[in-house]
Amino acid sequence: MSYYVYLLVSTNKNNSISYVGYTNNLKRRVNLHNNSKGAKFTKGRFWKLAYFEKFSTKSDALKKEYKLKKNYTLRSRIKKSFLKK
Repeated sequence: MSYYVYLLVSTNKNNSISYVGYTNNLKRRVNLHNNSKGAKFTKGRFWKLAYFEKFSTKSDALKKEYKLKKNYTLRSRIKKSFLKK
């Protein structure tokens, strides 16, 4: 089974916000977030997938998720490059 770490971005008029998570079914998880059935933090917003990485073990995915959540600079860099597109 594969696991994914992902970064979602939601934008409003002049504001953007990001969310980091992990899952074993990326497409289903993004759909859950966009249908307000994902994490409480993501409810009521439209999310776009800005970044994902695939891992073969849950442990590796959780380690990467933790690093991405704690590394604000990396998260901001990914978010900015996504928003420039």
